[in-house]
Amino acid sequence: MAVAAGRAAIGGPREVLLGVLLGARLAAGAIAPHALTVAQRRARADAARHWLGTIAIPGAPKIALTRLIDITVSGNAEAVAAALAKVTDVTAPYLDRAARSELDSLRLALAL
Repeated sequence: MAVAAGRAAIGGPREVLLGVLLGARLAAGAIAPHALTVAQRRARADAARHWLGTIAIPGAPKIALTRLIDITVSGNAEAVAAALAKVTDVTAPYLDRAARSELDSLRLALAL
C-alpha cells in the first residue's frame, strides 16, 4: 500500500491511497490475539476521522473509508472485514495488484 501511495500522482489518487493505507492499519487493530483495546481503537479512529476531513478525497471512497474507520472502533473483525471489502471495491481504480493483494490478505486475516 505504501509503495502504491508513493507512486501515485499528488492529489486525489495519492490521498485516496493514503486513506486506504490508514484504514487498513486501523483494521489490523482488530485482529486477535493482538487486537488493540477499545480505548486505543477509539483514539485512533478519532484522529483518522479528523485527518480524513482535511484531505480531498472523492465522495464514494471517503464514505467507504469513514464507515471503515467507524466500524474499527467496535473491534468486530467480521464487520471490519466487510467494511474493508467495500473500501477495496470502491477504491479499485486506484489500487495496483500488490495493494489489492495486501487488502485481500488483511480481509482474510480478519475473517478468521
